[in-house]
Amino acid sequence: MMIANILTIAGTDPSGGAGIQADIKTFSALGAYSCSAITAVVAQNTQGVRSFVALDPGFVAEQIDAVLDDVRIDAVKIGMIANAAIAEAVADRLRHHAVKNIVLDPVMVAKSGHALLAPEAVAAVRERLLPLARIMTPNLPEAAVLLGRGDDWTAEAMRAALPELLALGPEWVLLKGGHLADSAESTDLLAGPGGVTPFAAPRLVTTNDHGTGCTLSSAIAALLPGRDMVEAVGAAKTYLHDALAASAALDVGHGHGPVHHFHALWSDHPAM
Repeated sequence: MMIANILTIAGTDPSGGAGIQADIKTFSALGAYSCSAITAVVAQNTQGVRSFVALDPGFVAEQIDAVLDDVRIDAVKIGMIANAAIAEAVADRLRHHAVKNIVLDPVMVAKSGHALLAPEAVAAVRERLLPLARIMTPNLPEAAVLLGRGDDWTAEAMRAALPELLALGPEWVLLKGGHLADSAESTDLLAGPGGVTPFAAPRLVTTNDHGTGCTLSSAIAALLPGRDMVEAVGAAKTYLHDALAASAALDVGHGHGPVHHFHALWSDHPAM
């Protein structure tokens, strides 16, 4: 099988743990070739987002066209969209090129709590991008915004929300349960044509959780070509868990540090 080519459409992270940088690291670690289109340039580090500049929607569209006019793309990961005009541009170009295997991570708020999506853009993401997605990967606060409901989640409420999220248009939904911190396990629910599949993993105690959402959605995109959805999500979850478990080997920043994307590839004592 040929090496998969994966396109990420997202914002940047100069500290390297999230956004485009995390996506490219994840694709590379999992044996896929990376292409990218930048939606916003973000000034952030492990301690938070300072500001961001959204790029011109026409230029975002031109980046996407430049890739898709030339490169066979096997899957697309969509992360930070920033505003409604960019959402419209991205949806238009992906529809024009009839792209398949779209993984949508509805990035709305950074780990630090800073907003990364304009409030008026939520409707555009919901109405224009979600119907194109093969899978979306919201966390609980993001799912609450998409559904227009409160953020009072329980395990039962997670399962009950799955049909509503699927009704927004994606073929599959991976609803991430990491924000339910009342158990020793973190459980995500995958819902789609095959029913509901839970993915439970031991909850890891670490502050190195910057970019976990970006990494998981990118891992799904990298692994999806040639696999069914349940298999791809399971393998992506394993990769992220191992990257979190190995993150203490990194010493990056003074806030929420990054996961170790290359935990399986770097030796214990890399060259200095």
